Amino acid sequence: MTGPLHDDELLIDLNLVRALVDRALPEYASLPLSRLGASGSSNALFRLGDGLLIRLPRQPGGSASIEKEARWLPLIGPLLPVSVPEVVAVGEPGLGYPERWSVVRWLDGDVPAVAESASHVGPMRLGLARDLAAVVTALHDIDVPQSAVADPQLRWYRGAPLESMDVTTRRYIAECRGISGLDLDLEAALQVWEEAIALPEPVSWSEPRWYHGDLVAENLLVRGGRLAAVLDFGALAVGDPTVDLIVAWDVLDPASRDVFRRAVGVDETTWLRGRAWALSLALGTFPYYWSTMTVRCASRLAVVRSVLADAVSTPGA
Repeated sequence: MTGPLHDDELLIDLNLVRALVDRALPEYASLPLSRLGASGSSNALFRLGDGLLIRLPRQPGGSASIEKEARWLPLIGPLLPVSVPEVVAVGEPGLGYPERWSVVRWLDGDVPAVAESASHVGPMRLGLARDLAAVVTALHDIDVPQSAVADPQLRWYRGAPLESMDVTTRRYIAECRGISGLDLDLEAALQVWEEAIALPEPVSWSEPRWYHGDLVAENLLVRGGRLAAVLDFGALAVGDPTVDLIVAWDVLDPASRDVFRRAVGVDETTWLRGRAWALSLALGTFPYYWSTMTVRCASRLAVVRSVLADAVSTPGA
């Protein structure tokens, strides 16, 4: 990661965060503070002591995701079969920083590797597939209260029908053609996309459901090869949850992907639309982050290749 990630990036450094914490949470003033090298694209991350993590939005308007997590995670989290971040405190804007920020409990674990299409199959990978299916199923089965349906913070484009991404995805593909060094079969990607949006409406989920919205390796922690935690619920929303299937092409090899598919029990059309979501979101990474987040781009490249290999090995299924 080099330099700012966004044109409107907020200035966040160690001195600012130290001052914000010491002013808002003086009980933590004696704890050591350090910036994480693995800070994400939405939030800058700082470790506070051994047991806490501070998350500060990188862009104006990021308070919305902080507030969303603080409101809904206490309701959603206990109903999931793995750990999720526990919000300890929410800090107010100040000292020139315009957004709300949060302190959450530190969760131990490792980010899983993105699976290449030819990855070997092992019991831990199959176990991870079952763990992921259990999380997706549990989240999608949680009752959606009317207050959530009416909450504008819980409406997002990733819960809309796949067709809503057609213009955007075609633009991603066109932009990718101009990226030097991007080794991808973009004609094959376009074909997979066009076949997916031509499919009939799916029937797996007829009512709005909860969905995570960004269920990728960066937001997962594993211990001993098994899923230990799901992170970053800033994209949590209500709508069509098909987008959560993207994790199957992100961290699972073909055999474990099949285990995941059978465990979540979606119909064929929904599965192929989930694959198209994985393709579209991965393609969108390259034009935006090609020069600033090389590690993320490498992982998204593996995802696109997994999608294309899957389309060749199981055409139309």
